[in-house]
Amino acid sequence: MKGVHQFGVKGKLAPRYVGPFKITEQCGPVAYRLELPPHLVAVHDVFHVSQLKKCLQVLEEVVDTTQIQIQPDLTYEEKPIKVLDQKRRSTRQRTINFYKVQWSNHSEEEATWEQEEFLQTKYPSFLPSTSNEYK
Repeated sequence: MKGVHQFGVKGKLAPRYVGPFKITEQCGPVAYRLELPPHLVAVHDVFHVSQLKKCLQVLEEVVDTTQIQIQPDLTYEEKPIKVLDQKRRSTRQRTINFYKVQWSNHSEEEATWEQEEFLQTKYPSFLPSTSNEYK
């Protein structure tokens, strides 16, 4: 389902992390137990070291779990924030408008190109009133 991402994973090359969380104990040579907040009770609290990243307080790479509403299936819905660019592609029958959209909890570098039809259907009040604004 488009617009819904599990902990912000949006494509192969866009890893996201939630946290930071305190390490409470080392369970083995490569496993650590984390102190998770109550709203992540469905997530197992022991992680392999390859799934962890040292917290350097790089805000672009960390999703703040207090500002997003994580649903019981551990997903959250992102909302479009801003249109950064627009382009048109012509086929034999019609012209399709695309918008470069910045999403909530993502930086401008992670903006995606979305079809106008999708944005009008899912977020009807988001698009600008005239399509000539971003030419």
